[in-house]
Amino acid sequence: MDKIFYTKNLKTWFRATRPFVFPASIVPILVGGAFAFYTNRWEANWWLFPLIFIAGVLYHAATNLVSDYYDYAKGVDREGTYGGSRVLIEKIMHPKEMLYGGYILFAIGTLIGFFLVAKVGYPLLIIGLIGLFGGILYTAKPLNYKYHGFGDFLVFLLMGPLMVLGTFYTLTESMNWYVLLISIPIGLLIASILNANNIRDINYDKQAHIKTFTAVIGYKASKYEYIFLVSGAYILVLVFIGLRILEPYSLLVLLVLPQAYKNMREISAAQINNPQQIAMMDVSSAQLHMKFGLLLSVGIILSAIF
Repeated sequence: MDKIFYTKNLKTWFRATRPFVFPASIVPILVGGAFAFYTNRWEANWWLFPLIFIAGVLYHAATNLVSDYYDYAKGVDREGTYGGSRVLIEKIMHPKEMLYGGYILFAIGTLIGFFLVAKVGYPLLIIGLIGLFGGILYTAKPLNYKYHGFGDFLVFLLMGPLMVLGTFYTLTESMNWYVLLISIPIGLLIASILNANNIRDINYDKQAHIKTFTAVIGYKASKYEYIFLVSGAYILVLVFIGLRILEPYSLLVLLVLPQAYKNMREISAAQINNPQQIAMMDVSSAQLHMKFGLLLSVGIILSAIF
């Protein structure tokens, strides 16, 4: 049995968690918080917000560590590919060390979650358990749903509606159907990050014998999926404003429409045998998601104030 040497370098651990993608979990929390402010103003449980924030980021970091472990073990992440933190590929950290680190972060996040459940009630327990098992089973057996074409939908669900609703419920101790609706654009843009990643890596994933949703529907259809996800987020905001679910302040999201158009144009022009064309498209998509979510949150807060 290989001896595991535990890394003491915090910079290595920080890199391994892939902090550059943390906005993907922070933004849904901000949107849920913004809508809680819109409906409840200062009467919400704002003292719990830092704990929601910490638990959400811990779950995200834990999912990244566990995902990197299984992607490396399965040969998805290897020399010549673009994915992951590359900590394992460069042999800076022992694989089992990364796996155990992920489970420790899940445990800490779950302890915070139990405290929140004790404060606001058991509906949050259901939301939290779905998030916990959704994060672990993303790449871990027995489901490892990322490798069977379900990643896009479940990432949309877990990091869109589930996180937004969980934040809103914790702060207000109530459910609101409008929260689920406004979470959909956030979920679509979350899914676009994974979609861009899978379009770029489609040939590498086939070599590793895994089936992402991109591999299932094909390269061309996946590019249409990206356009649907990004454009759908904007269209839904306009629809929600028309239905008075959102106020016109939410039109602030149009400030990043040029970046959305640029991303869709580059995805459309991508060639399957030239992944370098869109090597950074997952990062660009993450930046779009972050800016869109921040502007939507600001728009909702402005609606509450004015």
